This record gives sequence, structure tokens and C-alpha cells, in this order.
Amino acid sequence: MPDGTVIKDVPRRALAVYAHPDDPDISCGGTLAKWSAAGSEVHVVLCATGDKGSSNPDDDPKEVARRRFDEARRATDLLGVRSLQHLDRPDGEVENDLSTREELVSIIRRITPDVVVCPDPSAVFFGGHHYNHRDHRMVGWAVLDSVAPAAASPLYFPEAGPPHQVGAVLMSGSLEPNAWVDVTTTIDLKVRAVGCHESQLEDANDWFASALRDGAEEAGRQAGVRFAEAFRRLDLA
Repeated sequence: MPDGTVIKDVPRRALAVYAHPDDPDISCGGTLAKWSAAGSEVHVVLCATGDKGSSNPDDDPKEVARRRFDEARRATDLLGVRSLQHLDRPDGEVENDLSTREELVSIIRRITPDVVVCPDPSAVFFGGHHYNHRDHRMVGWAVLDSVAPAAASPLYFPEAGPPHQVGAVLMSGSLEPNAWVDVTTTIDLKVRAVGCHESQLEDANDWFASALRDGAEEAGRQAGVRFAEAFRRLDLA
């Protein structure tokens, strides 16, 4: 395995931007917990409310969204996240539009993260039975367009604060991973954080916990460690 594929540096500040309330915990919860425990200031932004995250047609979407945000709050507290923000887009209505990019640029410039973590929007088809959620793809593109060139250029959204150059982007769920974070010490915390999303797990908590460990173990084999999370890394500075 080439040198440098396992990320060992801990960012001073990190920002994770995802669509739905359970996405960051599933995608990079072990990494966020590891960085936080090592002294990093970790922030999370959720773009969609999760209001359609129920199979019961009688559920009130506003109540679904409220419950899911409460679940996200408990999960991020477990991971040591400094702040949890949401952009309040309804599920299925996240867009890579001017309004979304302006909000994200404002957040990036205020937090000044060294690293931004987000979904890989280029990962669309997974095998013959699954493809990536539209909200995930829209968030990924919106984050990339907000990080570069917008956040680093003073002429984009000048009212959003002083420009900030993000050092690197880590994209989860990628079909072309080139970097891994060893989460052997935080895999249990990740599983607990995902378990906070009870509304999404129903009776599948044990099965999902096993699937999370299996996925982290497979990524760990690629990285040469016991458990890992995989990313496609872009170095920007």
C-alpha cells in the first residue's frame, strides 16, 4: 500500500456536511469521534430535515423531522461534535443552487475548517440493485462548489465573511477511495451513535451494527488496520 493512504494528521477544525440526520454518523462517525477525542473542533451541518424518513403515511412530517433532529443531537453529542446545524431543506428538495451555496460558504468562512467531509457525488450506482440518493448527490456537489472556488474567493458572496481556503476534502461513500482513517479505537462509539437513530432502525439495530462493523473491517483490510473508514481525498492547499 502506498505511503500516505492512512490519514494520521488530526485537523484543528473539521466540518462535515451531509444530507439526512443519520448520514454523518453512518458515513464518517468513527473519524469524527477520533478527531474530536484528539482535540479537533468538529462541526456538522445537516442539509435536509429528514421529514420523509418514515414508512407510515399517517406520520406528521414535522414530527418526523423533530424526532430525527433529536436523534442526531444525541448522536453528535456521543461523537464529541462541537456544533450541529441544519439548513432545513425538506427531504428530496436539496439543491445545488445559489441559496444553498451561499449558506455553506458562510458556514465555511465562519468555522474556517482545515478539512471538509461530505458525500462523493460522483458515486451513483452501487451494484445492480442500488443507486445513491439524490439528496446525497446534491449535497456533495453543493459542498464541492462551495469549498472551491467560492469560499476561497473574496468576490463570491462578499457579505458571507472573509475568504477561507479549505486544505482538503474527504468524500465518503466513494467508489474510488484513496485515503483511510483508522477508526479501531472509535468503531464502538460509531455504532452507538448510529444506534441513536432509532426511528430509522426499527427492529434492525443488531443487524445494522453488524453491517457497520463488517464495512469498517473491509475498509480496514484495505488500509492495513483492524477497522477503518474510506474516503476519496482531494488536497486543495
